[in-house]
Amino acid sequence: MRSKCTLARCPGALRSIKGGVEPVGARARQRGMNRTEPSAEEQIEAFITSAAKQPLLDAAFELWRWRYRLDSIEGRPTAEEVRINRTLSPQQMAEKYRYDRDHAHEGSMFGYVKRAHPRADDNAIRQAIITAVKFEGAAEAHFKWDGDFWDCVVRAVAQAAAEYPDFLETTYRDARNNLAYYMK
Repeated sequence: MRSKCTLARCPGALRSIKGGVEPVGARARQRGMNRTEPSAEEQIEAFITSAAKQPLLDAAFELWRWRYRLDSIEGRPTAEEVRINRTLSPQQMAEKYRYDRDHAHEGSMFGYVKRAHPRADDNAIRQAIITAVKFEGAAEAHFKWDGDFWDCVVRAVAQAAAEYPDFLETTYRDARNNLAYYMK
């Protein structure tokens, strides 16, 4: 027969904190609440620092992969852009998506990659961004869900890797994870 755990039998079950009764571990939880979120600049710098450790082409792919997170940290899209985007038809949205991909090397992505590789030639940076975007597009284009999901992801990235063989293996791994996330 199990005995009931009452305050008298299990004194560690509850802990008194400043006259109140809180569950065990509440102090740790309260202490953790004082942590502050890193600033927007610190968050962006963390992505750029990570990308700077890689060759230019792989850095461009990593930063391109994080574009939505980078945009949200910097406050994009603005409320006005969100309002406009909500009024777009599916065809207009597809055109905007294509335009953003086709011109990725002209926007904020160029600045991010330049910060990660400040000594790189501007044309080399633009070409790395273009290649990274095309590689991601090739992986998406090759994805065909006809069997085990992960096998389809691996096959799609392998086919894209055959077209774009100059990335590191870690980038292909990240591309598989990225593709799986967006295709799920």
